[in-house]
Amino acid sequence: MDNLISKPLIALLVALFLVSSSLATTDVPFIVAHKKATLNRLKSGAERVSVSIDIYNQGTSTAYDVSLVDDRWPKDIFDVIGGNTSQSWERLDAGGILSHNFELDSKVKGMFYGSPAVITFRIPTKAALQEAFSTPIMPLDVLADRPPEKKFEWAKRLLAKYGSLISVVTILVLFVYLVASPSKSSGAKANKKRR
Repeated sequence: MDNLISKPLIALLVALFLVSSSLATTDVPFIVAHKKATLNRLKSGAERVSVSIDIYNQGTSTAYDVSLVDDRWPKDIFDVIGGNTSQSWERLDAGGILSHNFELDSKVKGMFYGSPAVITFRIPTKAALQEAFSTPIMPLDVLADRPPEKKFEWAKRLLAKYGSLISVVTILVLFVYLVASPSKSSGAKANKKRR
């Protein structure tokens, strides 16, 4: 009888050991990075590129010695005028976020296709540094000839797109208001009858 109970118990213990060992291997950081670049036209005609990189740890443990490098901006096209293209942090806790910003001044007109930033980090259970990449940026049309947007151009576009709908809704609202609200003359007649 003891032999029948001990075999299922041993099988259960082995299964629990396998499940716990598989769960222990999933206790690692999972780094996700989002890179965004926006063009800012200055009144002088120059254009600046503002770059922001957000690094998220979606994993269940802390990443250590986190390092960001985004140095693939050609020096003959861009000058770094604010911040650095690289940054280091001691740690990034599970569920945490790190942000880094820098600004570039553009020198050459044309399309620029950026590459992802590289993030390296250390996991205590592994000797080698781990590597992650940010999302790439959309192509930048640096110093492009853009026609100036006229004032109220957005209002004209909205009116052209939704003008008929706005007029129909306005007519319906006015009709419901006229039908639902009592007229002053009928209200005055009702007051005279009560006297």
